Formats: sequence, C-alpha cells, structure tokens
Amino acid sequence: MSEITNSIAFLKKQKWIDLSHSIYGGIPYFQSFQPMQEKTLVTVKKDGFFAKEYQLVTQYGTHIDAPVHFVEERASVDQLPINDFLLPLIVINKERAVEENPDYCLTVEDIRTFEAEHGKIPADSFVAFASGWSKRWQDPEAFYNVDQTGQAHTPGWSLEALKFLHEERKVTAVGHETLDTDSAVDCTKNAGLIGELYWLQQDKFQVEVLNRLTDLPPIGGAISIGVPKVKDAPGFNVRAIAIVPAE
Repeated sequence: MSEITNSIAFLKKQKWIDLSHSIYGGIPYFQSFQPMQEKTLVTVKKDGFFAKEYQLVTQYGTHIDAPVHFVEERASVDQLPINDFLLPLIVINKERAVEENPDYCLTVEDIRTFEAEHGKIPADSFVAFASGWSKRWQDPEAFYNVDQTGQAHTPGWSLEALKFLHEERKVTAVGHETLDTDSAVDCTKNAGLIGELYWLQQDKFQVEVLNRLTDLPPIGGAISIGVPKVKDAPGFNVRAIAIVPAE
C-alpha cells in the first residue's frame, strides 16, 4: 500500500467529530441578514426525482469568512489555498470562564497559559476558541443573550490575542462558536468588529459558529473544512470535521 493509502487508513481509525450545525430557517443568524428559505421544486412521486431550492446568505450557520468579506480586492472563498482546508487543530477551552462571564475575551495570557501546559502553538495551524456557546444553539434567545437595554453578551477574541496568533505564532486560521469574532460588548464599545477586521486584513480566514469544540482535546487533532467553490463568494456554509486520536 502507498504511504497516502496508509495515512487514510490511519485517519479512518481515529475519532471523527462533526463541528457543523445543521442549517434551516429557525437557527440563530446575524441580525442584518434573513433566515434561510427553502422550496421544493420537484418530487420523486410526481416528477421522478427530488430537488429543492434554497435561499440563504453566505454567512449562515457554520461558515467560513474569506478576507474579501471585510477587505475589498482580497481573496474570496474560491481563491483560498485548498491545502489550508486541512490543518492541525489547537483548541483553547475557556468554557468555565465564559460560564462565569459571558462577555469573556480570550487573551494573550490565556494563550501563554495554554502553551505552558501543552507546548508552543505551531505555525500553519487552526486555533479554536472553545467557549461552550454552541450548547445554546437550540435556544436562539440564549444564543443571542441580549439584555433589557438591547446589549448582547457573547464571548470573543481580544484583538491582542489575534495579533499574537498572527504575528508571533503564524497560525493560518481561527474559529469560534459564536456569530462574531469579537465579543458583543467589544463590538459596541469599538463601534465595529475590529478583531475580525484585523484577522481578515492579514489575508487569513476564519470559521464561525462551530459546534462541539468543548468535546475536543487541546492538541493532537486536525480539522478538515469542506468549502464550496463559489466564485467570488465572501464566505459560505461549510462542513467542518475534527479528527482526533481514538480513545
């Protein structure tokens, strides 16, 4: 058997975890957009085959953001390097901190503490912020977590942490369980998503609204991202899968 065939056989024996949410019209979504709509076009009983039509925004459910999402004349989804869709997976789990403070921002100190226990984050990896927020998915009100004044309270990355991952660790991509890169409070305070803007300005991508990150080990896994090749798309719904060592 070839080395590649042996590698596939090895991966098949590991634990595979689906990190994507199923999508439909009732899921949480970025409030500037509209929920997905679907229509049955033909059926097997009537027409001999089954087909449906879906209408959805590019940033819907578990999705990838390409640099052009925030920065003009940068790479779109179809222009991203395909070998970046399979990466070593690093998971920084801050679920307990988020339970105590839903406005929690992952910091450089959090990264250094993680590295003190698990080793230096390797270049060309995918770093995920596991907040446990995806456990709120079936309750949109809890997922949005808006208070009586209209202020949402959701966790996010600090700008300093993103700069550290880019400048000091040279990672390829980041991911999180929430709708936005920045915490909701930081977004309000800064009048925009400055963390997300920074990250995409570096010609790097991110995956938002990931699922089950708290089920993953901190190191030793990989992430595979199934990305549609839609010309000039700023993002699109994806199927993200973690492959982690079998127990």
